[in-house]
Amino acid sequence: MVKKKTARPVQLTFARLLDGLRKRGGRKKSPDSGVPHLKRERVPERTPVLITIKLLEGLPDLRQGAEYQVIWNAMLAARERPGRSTTGGFRLVDYAILGNHCHFIIEALDNDSLSRGMNGLCGRIAKGLDKLWGRKGKVFAERYHCRILKTAREVHIAKRYVYENARKHLLPTVWGRPDPFSSGVWFEGWKDYVNDGWVAWRGPVAKATSWLLREGWKRYGRLELRPAWDKTILERR
Repeated sequence: MVKKKTARPVQLTFARLLDGLRKRGGRKKSPDSGVPHLKRERVPERTPVLITIKLLEGLPDLRQGAEYQVIWNAMLAARERPGRSTTGGFRLVDYAILGNHCHFIIEALDNDSLSRGMNGLCGRIAKGLDKLWGRKGKVFAERYHCRILKTAREVHIAKRYVYENARKHLLPTVWGRPDPFSSGVWFEGWKDYVNDGWVAWRGPVAKATSWLLREGWKRYGRLELRPAWDKTILERR
């Protein structure tokens, strides 16, 4: 009996989701997988930013109780920093913790606010993980990758990217509920999930103040925990 070859899961990337928006879109391939140490693009006031940080190879999985607690404490301490504006300079709005990397959607007043906020967050995570693992040294493989989300559609795609990443990586999740290693339980943009009363307590995230993160992205539809292909499979059973 010849076994059928099953298709390997395709790595979900923000660039792959964004490719359909414009001809030849998405991040261009580079022989260097690291983030280049170039001057970052200017962050307009209160504009959402998608951040990715990646661990060094060989370090333990972040989707474990003790590791997640360290990251949780770091996010709780760094989720909101004051700025020149009364709305705050740095706000951590959405996140997802994967095996060896983390995704955050941040609202920043400017580049300085983003840099200070991320340095504080990454520093707390690195220090906490080193203490947990009984080691000293570098924790992250490279400087964080930053993508400015300038339109409502880009924000919508970024939220899909963050909240669907665990499923695309085939990581264990509970069907019909948000990924427990994400901010999904506090996310108020689900189409088919009602929060279990946790909205009153924000956890390690802050409420968005920008129009793009509060309302603008919803023009392209709310997110679904049970996408159409999941529903089709269940109906056939």
